Amino acid sequence: MRKLLFIATALLVMTSCDDKPVAPTELPQEVQTFIKQNFPSQTITFAQKDSEWLFFSQYEVTLNDGTMVTFDTDNVWDKVESRTVGVPFALVPAPINTYVTSNFPNIAIVKIDKERYGYEVELANELEMKFNEAGALMEMDD
Repeated sequence: MRKLLFIATALLVMTSCDDKPVAPTELPQEVQTFIKQNFPSQTITFAQKDSEWLFFSQYEVTLNDGTMVTFDTDNVWDKVESRTVGVPFALVPAPINTYVTSNFPNIAIVKIDKERYGYEVELANELEMKFNEAGALMEMDD
């Protein structure tokens, strides 16, 4: 019986994790709207659905300028990385924008990643910072 349960669990895990390309038109409406609003001059060059377990899916989208956006299981952006033009200001919480523009003028935010504690941000000069949910600086690493 234990062997049968182990085999069933292994099969469930193996078949439940599935990464597959999807057409931009097959992306959830929330994802399509987010891309159109925040990256109006860009087009989607690649999209992938990452299925985790049976009920959870995430999407990864790459735009024609190389920007990559990851969406969580609720189709809300989770990570944005844009090494060529930087992350749009509208996506960065105001306290983080204020801190970065005040302390590092003319240096773009090239990556923002939502974490459990708040946000991880990387600047074009490769400086990495961690901010709490309120936008207060917690840590800096170069």
